[in-house]
Amino acid sequence: MELEKRKYIIYTVCFTILALFVVRLAYLQLFSSDELTKESNKNSIKTITITPPRGIMYDRNGKVLVDNKPSYTVTITPNSFDKNNLAELSSVLEISADTLEIILKSIKGTNRFNPAKIKRDADFRIISYIAENRDRLNGVDYQVEAIRFYPNNFFGSHAFGYCNEISPKKLEAQMGDYYKQGDMIGSNGLESNYENYLRGVKGYKFITVDVKGRELGGLNEGNSDIQPVNGSDLILGMDKDLQEYAEKLISGKQGAIIAVDPRNGEILCFVSKPDFDLSAFAGKTDSKVFSSLLQDPQKPLFNRVVQTKYPPGSTWKMMMSLAALDAGIITTTSTIACPGSFTYGNRSFADHGAYGAINVVRALEVSANVFYYKLGLQVGIDNYYKYGKMLGFGSKTGIDIPNETNGLLPSREYFDKRYGENKWTQGFLVSLGIGQGELGVSPVQMVAYTAAIAMNGLYCQPHFVSKVRNAMTNQEEPVRYEQKRIDLPLKYYEAVKKGMYLVVNGNGTATAIKSPSVVLSGKTGTAQNSSGKNHSWFVGFAPYDDPKIAICVLGEFEGWGSSFGAPTAGALMLKYLGVAGDDPINDIKMVNDGSYD
Repeated sequence: MELEKRKYIIYTVCFTILALFVVRLAYLQLFSSDELTKESNKNSIKTITITPPRGIMYDRNGKVLVDNKPSYTVTITPNSFDKNNLAELSSVLEISADTLEIILKSIKGTNRFNPAKIKRDADFRIISYIAENRDRLNGVDYQVEAIRFYPNNFFGSHAFGYCNEISPKKLEAQMGDYYKQGDMIGSNGLESNYENYLRGVKGYKFITVDVKGRELGGLNEGNSDIQPVNGSDLILGMDKDLQEYAEKLISGKQGAIIAVDPRNGEILCFVSKPDFDLSAFAGKTDSKVFSSLLQDPQKPLFNRVVQTKYPPGSTWKMMMSLAALDAGIITTTSTIACPGSFTYGNRSFADHGAYGAINVVRALEVSANVFYYKLGLQVGIDNYYKYGKMLGFGSKTGIDIPNETNGLLPSREYFDKRYGENKWTQGFLVSLGIGQGELGVSPVQMVAYTAAIAMNGLYCQPHFVSKVRNAMTNQEEPVRYEQKRIDLPLKYYEAVKKGMYLVVNGNGTATAIKSPSVVLSGKTGTAQNSSGKNHSWFVGFAPYDDPKIAICVLGEFEGWGSSFGAPTAGALMLKYLGVAGDDPINDIKMVNDGSYD
């Protein structure tokens, strides 16, 4: 009886267990098959992300400015990697074991069979070692990717910009999920501003693997793979030969050069010196290289074209002229006495010479300071701010690269806040009248203003990219930019342009750049610098009757505008217009008579 009871209990337990297995199996088959299939596929498919080549950048004539070249990237698949090989891999890759361990621990949200990028632009020695020891270095592999290549004899660093591995902060803040840990992203210049065009569309290769991560072959014989789409190309307004020549002319100095087509705002050349070699940023940037650039006292990472805020000196006198003319303070023919100095309160302000009673055209030609000292007081702070703002100062131009400054255009509110209401005097306006004092402009603002004067008030937003070429369709899409009319009477622009013409072709401060082949015009400027030698400015355009180029040159610590700014700008205008030899600076006599700007 006891034996029968035990048998019954055993049979009951076995039946119950069997029933549970049957119920569980039925549940898995009927209700969880889809979920389990997904999990099974996830654990048996190795996904290799194929990063497409970034779009290429071309100049206005179809010449390549920024290209790509193939490069090896070392990867580690975390699930397969044997940590006993950490020291060996550290030695091969020349990355500390601690750093490698931190990288591996930081990999998040990655399928355990998917490779993570560890070292970009690895040399062939490293790749050969990995290939020869593949069976032992489990989980270590490499991919061929495209990295940036710069085929020309110039840098263009501050224009083109560079890429870096995406930071955890940017990764978390991104819209969507395009970027994964280890991906490259545009970090400056055009690479940053046009990232969404340049990056392309990722592709994916799916490989089936066994439970140990060994590859068995392509999923669905490769038919499930997704092909990448190359990034879109950028067609720039830049002229490759002009860019190269501009960098040559300012080599070894500190300063900036920007030239535009005044008819549409396309940037022809763009130089900030000192600069840096973008090739150092093409692969994974060496932290020592970046640190040395950051610590360099000459600030090579600082973009002097768009970030500088210097007083413009006498290149500001066209603005003062237009403001005074439109405000009815002077006419194109009225005169102001310029005896050689001007006294306001208990201070005397000197001039370069005594010119007698002169009109605005003559004042621009000889850069008469007394004329503009007096004009500054008569224009007043409110008109000063009104017309300065109208001509694009105190605001960003909207150039299509990041980090542009607003500059500093002082107003009544500015002085009240800085010095206290009614606690500042009109004496500030004396210096402001000649482009000195608490006024800060950038070269890109200056070239846009000069181009607008050349075009009788047509203000065009300066920009690099004129077209974007789709990689799939090869269709080119024009990029639209702002244009506006600075609505002042034509005769005012003509008077100011006549003065700029005489600066070069009359008895002005830049007669050294007068050319028999094409009529150049412009204005020199010298910005006082309390910490050293003055800064040399020049703005101009050419040809005089049909402007095709407007330019701004800033030479830090280069002295008079006539000594560096004017000859450099003149040579570049002649070079672009094709009316001089390969090196037109040789035909321009460097002038620095120490007399005036």
